[in-house]
Amino acid sequence: MAPQTKKRVGIVLFQLGGPDSLTTVEPFLRNLFLDPDIIPLGPLNFIRGPLANYIARKRTPAVAQRYGMIGRRSPINILTERQRVKLVRALSPYIEPVAVTAMRYWKPLTEDAVYALQQAGRLDELVLLPLYPHFSYATTLSSLKEWRRVYGEPDEGSLPERTIEHFFDHPEYIQALVTNIGKCLRQFPDSSRIHLVFSAHGLPMSLVEKGDPYPRHVEETIRLVCESGAKQFANWPRTHMLCFQSKVGPAKWLEPSFVGTLEKLGHQGVKEMLVVPISFVTEHIETLHEINIDGRADAKKSGVQRYRMMPAVGDSPHFIECLKQLVLRAVEIHPESAQATATSATQ
Repeated sequence: MAPQTKKRVGIVLFQLGGPDSLTTVEPFLRNLFLDPDIIPLGPLNFIRGPLANYIARKRTPAVAQRYGMIGRRSPINILTERQRVKLVRALSPYIEPVAVTAMRYWKPLTEDAVYALQQAGRLDELVLLPLYPHFSYATTLSSLKEWRRVYGEPDEGSLPERTIEHFFDHPEYIQALVTNIGKCLRQFPDSSRIHLVFSAHGLPMSLVEKGDPYPRHVEETIRLVCESGAKQFANWPRTHMLCFQSKVGPAKWLEPSFVGTLEKLGHQGVKEMLVVPISFVTEHIETLHEINIDGRADAKKSGVQRYRMMPAVGDSPHFIECLKQLVLRAVEIHPESAQATATSATQ
């Protein structure tokens, strides 16, 4: 039999991005605050440009200092590239993947991803895969709106597009988290007695009130993780809670806050805790500095004696398997039948 031609699938991995040097902190912040999905201004939208410039200038010295403590750049580009490479490798037996990265606020930007796909030649389909487990207007929707602005609206001649809007409850994503937590639990003499603190990126309440499903998605992830973890580990922690970090500006955000939670638990006599960055799939400033440096110092001040942070799922086998399954499902390819076809074609 003649071998079947594999589908040639373009895959766009969306992420927030981060500055690649200390000199790019200000333009990164400017792009962030120019996003109407981050700061909705309504009828005052005409001041967005000057306001973004002002906030970026004002915040740059402090933010640049934090980046200086974690390697003088965001690691998100390097870590996302590792995910991209491993995903291509995992998908290659089933399709011909052409995977590119589109960062929302710093290079490679969405226009860079579109150009890379244009240079790649013939494609059969496009899969849009935001690397945000939980759908939010401020992350998933913002990235997809930017894609539409740059790539254009679909028409009769456009490639078929498949959009993966979330994967907060995917079994392999849940297992990636459970596995990482399990490794960290070994660092405690009796992990059943520690407090498990799930920390998610915060969100303005104005977006939640408009129907943003993000907090509900996060809560469901935590429920599934704890349910699965308790079945797999005899000493799974008996207590856990959810808090939110990275608040910016005076507006009301999701609560309780990360810092407030550390202080409250410390004053309640909690001596050991494991912080799980639940909404981040790679390390960046929110994990490496906000949780692992500032959070560690705050916890110590509050009397916590043993403080650990779970690493992000990154390019772990379970997480790459999650992404692989999401892409194959989107292009309607079943791994078992694809593998059988490939085997019979070589016989």
